[in-house]
Amino acid sequence: MTEMVQPQHTNALGSVFGGVVLSWVDTAAAICAQKHSEKKVVTASFDAMQFLAPIPLGWIVNIKASVNFVARSSCEVGVRITAENPLTGEFHHTASAYVTMVALDSHGKSIAMPKVEPETEEEKIRFENAQERRKARLDLKEKFLSKKKS
Repeated sequence: MTEMVQPQHTNALGSVFGGVVLSWVDTAAAICAQKHSEKKVVTASFDAMQFLAPIPLGWIVNIKASVNFVARSSCEVGVRITAENPLTGEFHHTASAYVTMVALDSHGKSIAMPKVEPETEEEKIRFENAQERRKARLDLKEKFLSKKKS
């Protein structure tokens, strides 16, 4: 997915608002998960959104998303944002995020989606790291739920 930073996207410093980037990330993750699952999807969580560098007005923003791991009805989508100055070719990795998306049936209930089969070494590493992040998310959720009960 490609965007250009327009004046309506910027803050008082002339760089893109973080919320605009979050919206682009959410859209890219949804498109990626829908194409993978061939189902409607919703966002379940954003994990580890990291803003690494500002993106100035007029720069081209490239948003790349890939399904890293599938549980039953949810998947982790890794999103990488890069920005390029179209006048000079200057290029930066500006943000990264992990988004959990859930596939839904026609009644709005979660439904299974196809697994991913990592093939390349990079895909295998992303797959393993996604499993670790999922376990950490579930452990944290359990910790909060158990505190709520006490």
